[in-house]
Amino acid sequence: MTGALHGLRVVELAGLGPAPFAAMMLADHGAQVIRLHALRPRQGIPSVDTAGDVLARGRGSVALDLKSPEGRALALDLIAGADALIEGFRPGVAERLGLGPAPCLARNPRLAYGRMTGWGQAGPLAPRAGHDINYIALTGALAAIGPPERPVLPLNLLGDFAGGGLMLAFGLLAAVIHARATGQGQVIDAAMTDGASLLSAMIHGFRGAGAWSNAREANLLDGGAWFYSLYACADGKHLAVGCIEPQFRAAFLHSLGLPDLGPDPRATLTALFATKPRDHWAALFEGSDACVTPVLDWDEAQAHPHMIARDSFATVAGVPQPSPAPRFSVSPAPPLTPPGLPDPATLTQWGIAPDRIAALTAAGVIASWPQPESPHAQPAAN
Repeated sequence: MTGALHGLRVVELAGLGPAPFAAMMLADHGAQVIRLHALRPRQGIPSVDTAGDVLARGRGSVALDLKSPEGRALALDLIAGADALIEGFRPGVAERLGLGPAPCLARNPRLAYGRMTGWGQAGPLAPRAGHDINYIALTGALAAIGPPERPVLPLNLLGDFAGGGLMLAFGLLAAVIHARATGQGQVIDAAMTDGASLLSAMIHGFRGAGAWSNAREANLLDGGAWFYSLYACADGKHLAVGCIEPQFRAAFLHSLGLPDLGPDPRATLTALFATKPRDHWAALFEGSDACVTPVLDWDEAQAHPHMIARDSFATVAGVPQPSPAPRFSVSPAPPLTPPGLPDPATLTQWGIAPDRIAALTAAGVIASWPQPESPHAQPAAN
């Protein structure tokens, strides 16, 4: 099994969150990704990829002094042989390293140069710091999530990973397809603000049709409808009820053995579900099309029969983690492997001569990293 992206070669400038998530997705499906850590000769690397860093799985890495002429030259040689590059620095940082779009595309005119930022490469906020909470706050999405009294944080899934990393992975593959058809590379400006806004396209459609207000828990899909909402149970756990369509609401009522829910369905259900624990109600709706599921925690999700049947989670080097998605019928994802500690030998897979690797290692341009004593150990900085 080699994966749908076998043959795709990607250079990743190691960063945080959405950029490595995009690289992980590509590696999950067979792309050959090399992860370049920025080596700081006086400080070493504060931390490197260990088994617990799920976002770094499936690819080897090298610790490289990118500020040295020799380190930049080596990075550009790797980029010359790649289909795509991923960087997640603030605007201007890659340029100061000598690894911005201009020198990289000069070496490799077919390169898909992927840039991951929160605010984008242009605009008044482009040079400013921020995090997921800040990016989605400006899109309107954060204001729409939560109870009436205040917004609620959707973890960092909406901005960092869906609006950021997932959009970058899509953009890179689109640019690679374009380059293979035309021979022309390009820069992909993946901004989390843009991506999170795009994810809200359907809500904007509802707004345009006059079917969505700015008030929270006042709309069809934000808890405003009794048939698309969460209900607390006797044990403090919750049920997710999503019987939007009439036939599913009929199945819902049939499972409860009720002809109707009276004049205030939400009050009726709130009182009813509070009388029994969550798993009692989950068992009652099992096998029906009532669209009711238990709200599971992380541990319960991994033990659910449906997730087990689909191998939705895997354990890699002792660390449970999500399996690759989506699934392919002809070119399934290869088996998962843990992150590779920085290892100069990784460069040989990219055609770098062993004598050059040895010379750069001796000069301190490439670091030779010790193996940790356990899968979760952090090796000491050089």
